[in-house]
Amino acid sequence: MIRAVALPTEHGGWGLTAEPVLLGLLVSPSAAGILLGAVALVGFLARTPLKLALVDHRRHRRLARTAVAQGVAVAELAVFGALLAGVALRAGGSWWLPLAAAIPCVAVEMWFDIRSRSRRLTPEICGAVGIASTAAAIARAGGAGWAVAIGLWVVLAARSIGTIPVVRAQVRRARGHAVGTGRLWVPQAIAVAMGISAWSAGALPLASVAFLIALSGWSLWSLRLPPFPVKVLGVSQMAIGVALVLVTATALRLV
Repeated sequence: MIRAVALPTEHGGWGLTAEPVLLGLLVSPSAAGILLGAVALVGFLARTPLKLALVDHRRHRRLARTAVAQGVAVAELAVFGALLAGVALRAGGSWWLPLAAAIPCVAVEMWFDIRSRSRRLTPEICGAVGIASTAAAIARAGGAGWAVAIGLWVVLAARSIGTIPVVRAQVRRARGHAVGTGRLWVPQAIAVAMGISAWSAGALPLASVAFLIALSGWSLWSLRLPPFPVKVLGVSQMAIGVALVLVTATALRLV
């Protein structure tokens, strides 16, 4: 029961949580940044029991899982708060501003969560963009400037905006469903435009923009190929995320 209530079922969420933590720490490592990484992980874990508890509350029902979900959520949120307090004691500056700016994205995701609609496109993108703010917060906690911090958030957000719709389409194709792919160039264009804008503002290295452009091209081209198995899609997306993190961190280190 505890495992079913406590562990997230969204396998891709692990990668989307780890990528901003890794990127932030590679670009601007610090003890406060490590604590922020732990905050992101605990927040990701707490979302599952919190969502279940809120869904049951909204539906005015009390199941066997409800009390367990509430207990796990309270415990994890307590750890979450303690870790945030530790960050506040160690980090100077305005590390918390990116997290505050991401609250609307998290709120939208939770709105869909408590209505059992978390698998839709809007909450998935909002959740990914929201958790990407962790990279900016970690960078600021480690002393990085605002341009670099915002650039880290933008590059991860752009990657999610571009790839999540394509991955959803690929999953449906793998399950034998007919999928209309004519409009999927729109999120790719948005992702590339975000990257170019950040680069022109001096917030991203050119290598990151080139990666986003290549990824957008591959995403569109992959829709012409036979469907990939779902497991292959998951592993490939994790590899792409790590590659983007390494390219961006290396390019920033070389600047």
